[in-house]
Amino acid sequence: MVCALGIEGSANKIGIGIIRDGKVLANVRRTYITPPGEGFLPKETAKHHREAILGLVKSCLKEAQLKHSDLDVICYTKGPGMAPPLLVGAIVARTLSLLWEIPLLGVNHCIGHIEMGRLITGAQNPIVLYVSGGNTQVIAYSNKRYRIFGETIDIAVGNCLDRFARIIKLSNDPSPGYNIEQLAKSSNRYIKLPYVVKGMDVSFSGILSYIEDLAEPGKRQNKRKKPQDEEVTNYSQADLCYSLQETIFAMLVEITERAMAHCGSNEVLIVGGVGCNERLQEMMRIMCEERGGKLFATDERYCIDNGLMIAHAGAEMFRSGTRMAFDEAFVTQRFRTDEVLVSWRDD
Repeated sequence: MVCALGIEGSANKIGIGIIRDGKVLANVRRTYITPPGEGFLPKETAKHHREAILGLVKSCLKEAQLKHSDLDVICYTKGPGMAPPLLVGAIVARTLSLLWEIPLLGVNHCIGHIEMGRLITGAQNPIVLYVSGGNTQVIAYSNKRYRIFGETIDIAVGNCLDRFARIIKLSNDPSPGYNIEQLAKSSNRYIKLPYVVKGMDVSFSGILSYIEDLAEPGKRQNKRKKPQDEEVTNYSQADLCYSLQETIFAMLVEITERAMAHCGSNEVLIVGGVGCNERLQEMMRIMCEERGGKLFATDERYCIDNGLMIAHAGAEMFRSGTRMAFDEAFVTQRFRTDEVLVSWRDD
């Protein structure tokens, strides 16, 4: 049995988790929340993480009813993510590793999401839709790698939602995407927006620019001059949130279905923070059922960034014989999913 402690701090959440032989022992987390209309900056986010991390480590060990001597490996998010917050987790992980004389492993953030999703849902070999504030990828496993079949060519789907929430001054508590989801439930008026799928890839930046003009007409200088007699339509925030969700989620369903057809798979696993969205899950479930397939998804405990996913992925790596020299314990803002050798899977 491998007992692992995981540290996740790649964005605005700092989380610590402990897992032993696939059993969840503790999973604690804090979120850096900014005022409405504002995003989170790397420097301030890192300061939040520094102030919270040691208390979280102590409370995690207490919740798990373990001593540090019970741990076999300490795992931390190596990347991708924002450098200053990532460094907080890496520095604490290195310090604890030296202090407690416990091996150290750096974990790919996306691999953590995938393996946590597989553990919680029991999905065997699904097509993975990874959707978060920093990443949007359609992934399938093959020959010891998680292969990327399609991805965003500009901003991530979560970043699109977060930035639109800032435009219309929605609260960041508990998250911008959640508040967009709740507001969208009060409308069924669909506004046609750009739909940008290019092969297996998607683009969200143009959709964001277009809907920003609808939300704040006149704020930006439009290239196209409207005729004087053209009627200006005012849309409610609920209408815009509903239409944005319907459009971008339809794009994600399309490329996921194409990956299912290519791989001959009948399973889809949604991971990442946007994977909590019930409307996305509903649309994906309808597509899967029409194909005779099955959707797997988790709730906010495991979808949203957490230390437990890093602990579990690290434990799988450690169990399969993966080791890391201490001088390799750095962070990288760009760490592709398909760079990781998946040594723990034999299928």
